Amino acid sequence: MHSLHRSTSGLTRRTTLNTAAAAVAGLALGSTQAAALGGDGRSTAADAPSGDSGRQARFPTTRVRRAAGADALGASVDFSFNYLSVGWTGVPRGGQVRFRGADGRLGAWQALSAGCAAGPDGATPAVRRADGTRPVQVLAAAPAGARGYELRVPDGATDVRAAVLDTAGGPARTVHVPAEPQWLLDVPYLTRAQWGADESLRFLPDGTENSPPAYYPAQVMTVHHTAGLNGDPDPAATVRAVYAQHAVVNDWGDIGYHFLVDEAGVIYEGRWSGTDGIAAHDAEGNLVTGFHTAGYNSGSLGVALLGTYDSATPTPEARASLTSVLAAYAKYHGFDARANVTFVNPVSGVTKDNPMLSGHRDWLSTECPGGVLHADLPRLREDVVRRQAYRRVRELPLPIRPRP
Repeated sequence: MHSLHRSTSGLTRRTTLNTAAAAVAGLALGSTQAAALGGDGRSTAADAPSGDSGRQARFPTTRVRRAAGADALGASVDFSFNYLSVGWTGVPRGGQVRFRGADGRLGAWQALSAGCAAGPDGATPAVRRADGTRPVQVLAAAPAGARGYELRVPDGATDVRAAVLDTAGGPARTVHVPAEPQWLLDVPYLTRAQWGADESLRFLPDGTENSPPAYYPAQVMTVHHTAGLNGDPDPAATVRAVYAQHAVVNDWGDIGYHFLVDEAGVIYEGRWSGTDGIAAHDAEGNLVTGFHTAGYNSGSLGVALLGTYDSATPTPEARASLTSVLAAYAKYHGFDARANVTFVNPVSGVTKDNPMLSGHRDWLSTECPGGVLHADLPRLREDVVRRQAYRRVRELPLPIRPRP
């Protein structure tokens, strides 16, 4: 049984900037500024905190249009959208979609790939039943200019639902963002504000928070993939789409992962955890509960690579950043990534023996994090341990480089 230990290394949200980290901010923000989008320019930000050296940035408001049952099988909207969220209960394979452009023409049918079997700890885990059925969710990238879609679901599918998501072209909103990336054990990452998270999505119409954060001691780390687009031209917009799907469409109240990593190696802060302590933790070093491994969330850190890794290999940049963020938290908590542990859910009491650093499929019946990424876990564990051996991660070359 692994002995939990939390380092007292004095990590904080606000630390100093170097030029490489500044390039990261420019990389993620440059393609998502809403200045060219028009719109009403309304602000959703409070006044800048006293002494904060940040700036005002503009992001598109996320637009969501939902449908269920027969209405979910096809729809048109009066704006272009970049993602389609689809869900059903049934077999995970056999779904198809085709998109309609602004000219009314329909594209070719394309297969839908099931995403992660995830959800809150209180929900029934989305496990495969004896007849092969389970709750299925998909986040499908739409072609540029999509204005509608048609959907086919597998025979016998029930509880069919769909939602078009526009995270790139909505009316502009202005938010206050830090002028620089933040650091966790000298690993640079983008805050929620820096990738354009609309914090209003965490709240219900009456103003109450849908899923108030809960914090428990960290026990394990879990690797995921988002089962989405490889070669993504706008990963920050994709992170906003994952956020909208999880928080609004799935009604979880927030994004399920603690961190996401794109193919350029940029690390995005996920689940809201407050403003004290390091990202994903409270001031006492307890981990905020996410929604990435239904039934096993409380105490499990979830990190997802953007993209699909059933047969594709993660880019060297993504792989290096995944190693860095896992090593940072392993160092912070005193974890041995090569250890086997008995996980105990502090809420439900459910237990499971698993590696300290595991893949999503080690917890639930799912293809996540993809066969290639899952097969790489033994080497990843060794790389995380080696990375921890450095006194400071900044002594290594930063894995994140700006695109030309």
